Amino acid sequence: MLNKISSLFFFFISIPLLFAQKDGYWDKERATTKEVVVSARDRILIKIDDLPTGTTELIYRITLLDKNQQMSNSLVSVLKAIPDPTGISQGSAGALFLVSKISGDDKCKYAVFTKSEAAGNYLTTGATDEACFVQDEPISKDAKRLSTDKSDCLQWSGNSNILWFGFESKNWILNQKIILEVVPWLDYKLSRGWTKENRKAIIDQCKSSSLAQKISNSDDFCVCVSDKIQTKYSFKEFQKLLIEERNKAFKDFGALCFTESGASNAFNSDLRSQASVLAKKGRYGAAIAKMNTIINNNKGSALDFNMLGYYYLITKQYGKALKILQEAEKQDATELLIQLNLAHAYLLNGNYKSAKTIHKTYSYQNVTDSLSWIQKTKLDFDAFQKAGIQNEDFNAILKILE
Repeated sequence: MLNKISSLFFFFISIPLLFAQKDGYWDKERATTKEVVVSARDRILIKIDDLPTGTTELIYRITLLDKNQQMSNSLVSVLKAIPDPTGISQGSAGALFLVSKISGDDKCKYAVFTKSEAAGNYLTTGATDEACFVQDEPISKDAKRLSTDKSDCLQWSGNSNILWFGFESKNWILNQKIILEVVPWLDYKLSRGWTKENRKAIIDQCKSSSLAQKISNSDDFCVCVSDKIQTKYSFKEFQKLLIEERNKAFKDFGALCFTESGASNAFNSDLRSQASVLAKKGRYGAAIAKMNTIINNNKGSALDFNMLGYYYLITKQYGKALKILQEAEKQDATELLIQLNLAHAYLLNGNYKSAKTIHKTYSYQNVTDSLSWIQKTKLDFDAFQKAGIQNEDFNAILKILE
């Protein structure tokens, strides 16, 4: 019957874990088990040496045993069935299961300290005012889960991750045997040295890069770069790289994240908007540079090629305009704005026949939902003339369209 109950317990406690993302592990290899004997009415300290870097949770179990009693099962063996700290926090049932199935009649009080001085003071005076956790009610067994987000016991200063457990015997006559077991939970990223401060340093460095500064919102981009660096290197490994090697890592991962994070699309969208504003101000040279950036990065759409082609036309760079607009046509031959600019390019390059053919083919259609081919042609010819572009074939084309 007991086996069936235990089986059901593990089944239900495991259900939420099946769907939980595993971002760390119980470091059973560096678990601590210490057995001490406390003299009657005495106090004793147990030092838990440097916990591994990246410890964000820990489980400890305290058991007081009478003479000749043995532990029925170790804490590590229990945790093998609970692979994630969330399993410990499902309620009192999870915590109670961690408590020894066997203990003696003796009881003790205990406190947990993070500072050597405070622990030493407890040993001589029994003071617990500087303890991060105090169990004032005498117990014969106990089990607790501590975590960085809920306990001061895991808020270490500096690089030393040390805890002191102080025990006070409540047996006035006989010695007590106390068994303390501690198992740390390691966060994968933090165990590689990537603390919050170290991650922020990488993100800040990324944001200062020339590429990130060209992106209106570089947060997602720099988080992507940071994640890739953390995956490939531990913090210590990254710190040991030469400056040139670090710069190359930022450059290589930046190129990947530029596309993966969506920064590329946002960057190109910004460039299009900037080019449009510049063109309206008559600064076509700067607008051309913006559009060329998109196209040279192999991110240009058919309409990007078309817009660049128009900017070349309005600045009297007819050969470049024709070449770019022919590329636009290859991408989308059905886009009439491209066909119209292509007709302008043929006309301004002296190929009246090809321009005439295009105009006769599409003159009865609209280039947009509200603008006809004929209306757009007249608007473009007016814009060309204002820009100082004169061509005797403008009137000939207009006559064809009448």
